[in-house]
Parts: sequence; C-alpha cells; structure tokens
Amino acid sequence: MDNKTDLRIWAKSVRKSLNLVDISERIVSKIRLCDLYKKSKNVMLFYPTKYEINLLQLLEDDKNFYLPKVCGEELLVCPFKIGDTLELSKFKIKEPCLEPVDYENLDLIIVPALAADKCGYRLGYGGGFYDRFLKKCKAKTIVPIAHELLLEKLSIDEFDVPVDIVITDL
Repeated sequence: MDNKTDLRIWAKSVRKSLNLVDISERIVSKIRLCDLYKKSKNVMLFYPTKYEINLLQLLEDDKNFYLPKVCGEELLVCPFKIGDTLELSKFKIKEPCLEPVDYENLDLIIVPALAADKCGYRLGYGGGFYDRFLKKCKAKTIVPIAHELLLEKLSIDEFDVPVDIVITDL
C-alpha cells in the first residue's frame, strides 16, 4: 500500500471502525500535558468531521483559539470561541465566519491527518492546503492520530512538511 490514494482509502476505512470519542478524550488529555501546548497562547485547531479526532474540549482552556478557513488554494486563520457561528465550506467542513487574522501570531497549529508516521509526516486529504500553509508558518505543530493510523514510514513528496510532534491515544 505505497500510493497515497490507496492509503487514504485504507485510513478512512480504519477510522470508521474506531471509538473516536474515547480516542479523542485520551488525545485531548495528552495534548494538555504537552509542553508545546502548555507554552502556547494562540492555538489553531481544526473543526472535526464525523470520523476525525475531536479536540473541541480544548476550547475550555485559557488560550486564544483559531480555526482554518479555505480561500482559494490557501488556509486563512480565523478567531474562534465556543458559541461563534460556523458555516459549511465547499468541502463540507465547518469554518468560522469571522475575519481572518495574521497567521504569524500562532504559537501552535494542531493539524488533521488521515494517517501519520513516526518521522512526523502526515497523510492529508490530498489538497495540499496544510502543507502550503505550514511551509510559511513558524508555529510549532502537532498531529493528533489514533495509534492504529500511526505508520512506520509514509512515502513522502518534496512538498510534504513534517510536524513537530505526533500524539496518539496510547
């Protein structure tokens, strides 16, 4: 299963069989113990789809939170707090309605993934949005992933950007 298309199909299938509520709770606990998270004041999360890790419990923490918003080929960074209005994007992902802010204010970006490897590379959804975004950001990065989706090594392309830390539920 070397090609990314086959890996995406496999990862999506595996995710459907997981108890994402329990996995998400364990990962939220581990993120809260992580020094990168503790030291960060401005944190970008992602709003979970049905089969993604749900980190929304973190919104209760004393930090400034942001969500991504797709605009053309780019990700914009928009402030977000509990109760803010969200709209459904063309990708069927909930996005904030507030105006974007400067991404350089971010301390930490928590990046979604279908799978990840032990070197910090992630398998995204294939649009390249996060890789383009992470190339220009100085913020530290974390990928939360179920241990079943942590691989030894992914095949990577020249545009793939590794994250600083991969956090699993184990």
